[in-house]
Amino acid sequence: MALAVAQLGPVHLRDSRESVVKRLLQMMREAKGRGARLVVFPELALTTFFPRYWMDEQEAQARFFETAMPNPVVQPLFDEARRLEIGFHLGYAELTRDGRPFNTAILVDPSGTIVGKYRKIHLPGHAERKEGVPFQHLEKKYFQVGDRGFGVWDTMGARLGMCICNDRRWPETYRVMALQGAELVVLGYNTPSYNINWDEPTHLRTTTHLLALQGNAHMNGMWVAAAAKCGSEDGFHMFGSSVIVAPTGEIVARTLSEDDEVITANADLRLGELYRQNIFNFGKHRRPEHYGLILERTGAGEPLPQPPID
Repeated sequence: MALAVAQLGPVHLRDSRESVVKRLLQMMREAKGRGARLVVFPELALTTFFPRYWMDEQEAQARFFETAMPNPVVQPLFDEARRLEIGFHLGYAELTRDGRPFNTAILVDPSGTIVGKYRKIHLPGHAERKEGVPFQHLEKKYFQVGDRGFGVWDTMGARLGMCICNDRRWPETYRVMALQGAELVVLGYNTPSYNINWDEPTHLRTTTHLLALQGNAHMNGMWVAAAAKCGSEDGFHMFGSSVIVAPTGEIVARTLSEDDEVITANADLRLGELYRQNIFNFGKHRRPEHYGLILERTGAGEPLPQPPID
């Protein structure tokens, strides 16, 4: 499967959605020119990463959320996808008809039809206002926990799953999709280079990002394509390192900049099948009778009682 990841550089508060869509269209055309069948755009791609700012929920929804998808501003993306016969993945802030706010991503096929929707489950950050930090991380304030689970769709010649940003750090994310036969997981992210919770060295932010993608791609026999929105948005820096990772755990393509940039790879889906039929053959080797704590507990607790040593 010819695959493209379209990294998006900074989107500032002053930037209009129309200007962002023009940038996305340019990268979509570049992806198609390289032969891609699917292009992956970032999380919350249409606006700046607004959860860094404190405001009331009504203001955030009025300024940064989409009440319909497609809508007149993003319709050119759907039209161009249809014209070029290329699919795309897009992240945005969704406000449902009944007023529920979600951090959402959609999967659009080459006919310009929405074939999949995912709403972010692992929301990071906090809901209260933090004092003494350079910025906020208010996803728990502005979004509800996703209600659609980790879905998988047969489309564009592959079995595709989606997740968003912080989801990529949780092994359960990938395993649930792998148990549905996912061959490729696509995702977008906006990750600050500075950790407001503790003095984490900046280089480790990128290191752990890549470890999560590489390890989970390998342990689930799948391709992973991750698109960043990055660079310095109004002085707030987010790292890039958009990548395409093979089921071997190897990075086969990675961005070099923190600006708009397209990377591509020919993802041989048979490579994942080799791992799923051998090392990570779930049907042969998984032992869910011993994994109960994963569902029973959210946080760490006391060790389980052990049988006597005989």
